[in-house]
Amino acid sequence: MAANPARRWGVVLTAVAAALAVLAPTAPSQAAPAGSGPPPRTVVIDGERLQQAKRRLDRGDPALRRAAEELAARADGWLGQGPWTVVDKPRPAPSGDPHDYLSQAPYWWPTKPRTPENPWGCPYVQRDGERNPEVDTGTDRPEIGKVVNASTTLALAWYYTGRKQYAEHAASILRSWFTDPATRMNPNLDHGQFIPCKYDGRAIGIIDFSQMYTSVLDAVAILGADAPGWGAGDRAAMRAWNVAFLEWLRTSDFGKEEAAAENNHGTFHDMQLAALAVATGDRALARRIVRDARVKRIDAQIAADGRQPQELRRTRSWHYSTFGLVAHVRLAAIGAQLGVDLWAHRGPQGQSLAKAVRYLLPAATGAAPWPHPELTFLRYAATDVVHAAADAGDPGARAAVPGLEPPPGGDLWALRPAAEQLDSIAG
Repeated sequence: MAANPARRWGVVLTAVAAALAVLAPTAPSQAAPAGSGPPPRTVVIDGERLQQAKRRLDRGDPALRRAAEELAARADGWLGQGPWTVVDKPRPAPSGDPHDYLSQAPYWWPTKPRTPENPWGCPYVQRDGERNPEVDTGTDRPEIGKVVNASTTLALAWYYTGRKQYAEHAASILRSWFTDPATRMNPNLDHGQFIPCKYDGRAIGIIDFSQMYTSVLDAVAILGADAPGWGAGDRAAMRAWNVAFLEWLRTSDFGKEEAAAENNHGTFHDMQLAALAVATGDRALARRIVRDARVKRIDAQIAADGRQPQELRRTRSWHYSTFGLVAHVRLAAIGAQLGVDLWAHRGPQGQSLAKAVRYLLPAATGAAPWPHPELTFLRYAATDVVHAAADAGDPGARAAVPGLEPPPGGDLWALRPAAEQLDSIAG
């Protein structure tokens, strides 16, 4: 595949950032205590809420102490793992460049026996909602999930506990995947969700990063609050990567195609683009994306009674209904920092984010079964989006919070008030 302008620009920016890293080494270990300065300049999470939770925790709030213990336990589990790199996969992406990210379409399966003449077992056919286990071998998809989960957990754990080993390991993980010239990922998704013998990459592969990378942006912002092991050179290198990635999302054919998607893919694209725009200083672009989402995403995707019709067509309708709302409520969280209130929007038929969440409440609280097809029902998948609606002031969601099922590892909403995809599945 021929090099595109965004990739060339990314190479230049990385070289500049690498030079800055030499001139401005990482911060010494005697950095200021976590949470002692101004609120972190987070993108999705409200930094002031993080700071308030930190102060309450320091005063001994018992509920937050329990959540912090659960967070620290998760962080401890990551200390002995990683860092991971995009260049470690057994074969490069179809471009031949090991720095290019590669993932395989999760719901596509071989139809023929594998032979020397047909090593993939092509042709592949789609089986919606049924994950092919081979997608977790030989590609970067499992590793990027670890990068995101580890770095965000460790960054938050440093912020609340002040333990420098958490910040230092998060910094090492982010540096290895995104900014070290020897191991960095190129800032493109040209080969996301490829299908053997069919496509070398697809626009919908962008969703591999959409929610996850916005969490990385918040982790980077938290580490930017004087974390040990993360200095000016690291901040410059990550900003260079983000600028190049934002340019690729805006100008590539895949980025344009995903922007035009009318289901959760389009909402996740907008959320990722808006988050990157905030992180790189283009708040006007971010504000325009959020404003457009009122008609383009809420009105178009949510019915008058709160159903998300396009997600209900899937074999995993519960998963995709909660998943789609993660994109909406994270975009609303970005909007809140830009003066755009998506929770207050009402469409011409009464469509709203609150109605979409209310539609989930009977199943989310266990009061009634989910009335649509679902291969694997996980009640806790809705927990974060209900929390978000409750925080936005919806009385039904507030009443439902005591009946929510905590996700594995505990409910961390009080320490991380931003909706996440709690039942991980790609696609």
